[in-house]
Amino acid sequence: MKFCKKYEEYMQGQHPKKLPGVGFKKLKKILKKCRRDLHSHNGIDNCPHQCPVCDGTFFPSLLKEMSAVVGSFNEHTQKLLELHLASGFNKCFIWFKDRLQGNHVALIQEGKDLVMYAIFNAIAIRKILKKYDKIHYSKQGQAFKSQAQSMHIEILQSPWLCELMAFHINLKETKTPKRKASSLFNCCSLVINDGKPSLYCELSDSIKLDIDLTCSICLDTAFDPVALTCGHIFCYMCACKAASVTIVDGLKVVDPKEKCPLCRDAGVYEGAVHLDELNMLLSRSCPEYWEERIQAERVERIRQAKEHWEFQCRAFMGV
Repeated sequence: MKFCKKYEEYMQGQHPKKLPGVGFKKLKKILKKCRRDLHSHNGIDNCPHQCPVCDGTFFPSLLKEMSAVVGSFNEHTQKLLELHLASGFNKCFIWFKDRLQGNHVALIQEGKDLVMYAIFNAIAIRKILKKYDKIHYSKQGQAFKSQAQSMHIEILQSPWLCELMAFHINLKETKTPKRKASSLFNCCSLVINDGKPSLYCELSDSIKLDIDLTCSICLDTAFDPVALTCGHIFCYMCACKAASVTIVDGLKVVDPKEKCPLCRDAGVYEGAVHLDELNMLLSRSCPEYWEERIQAERVERIRQAKEHWEFQCRAFMGV
């Protein structure tokens, strides 16, 4: 079965979720029509390197669809993980509000569905851009992919995908071992080589993720990890220092002009994601290191909190 048909069947099977997808069939028609028109008028089988017809409809459509896909994926994943991490009254409230089954099996299935959604759309985007480059004898499709990454709408770049991977490993390691794990996540694991951790997952034959969990600021395992919208992971305190804010104020008050310490993209702090599932996984996998960092950061957090409230008191009294 061709991927286009397989993708269409998958997206139609998303009912009643009705998640947005990539208009794979529509985009293919745009490319075919352009090539057919050029051949009938000029006898050319391939579009020119700069094609106003394709570029004026193909890329804007794909950009809009990619943005909708990653937005929907992030939103649904966030709700799922809120349910998993919630406790007591909050868990009951979220459960009834969203009418979700609050049990282990339902959580696993929901996580699996979201990862399948990410995989299908990532493959669809990769294939349609490859077809664009083939027709145009260009590398504009790959350049567009790089542009999408800089705009933070590449679904495999989403911090929530990292959280889903950690979420599965946490369920697999903490729940009843008698339950059969989802085959989708069989190759998903936390790997530690020479004291450097990474999150590895083979989602499909063509999609393998290897996420480095070393903070590039302190060069140690990311403690209390946070992911910026560019996808890079840092210790929360390191990220605050890099953005010139205190941990009391947090990353929400960071100047939009501040850049990621690694890739130098600006405006990446506003949508930063606190990786709670990953934090649980690392704390359980590196208990001694975690305890050392807790003790070391407690002193720094107390110092910053004391300075913050002293400043607030002086400002209130006009001193």
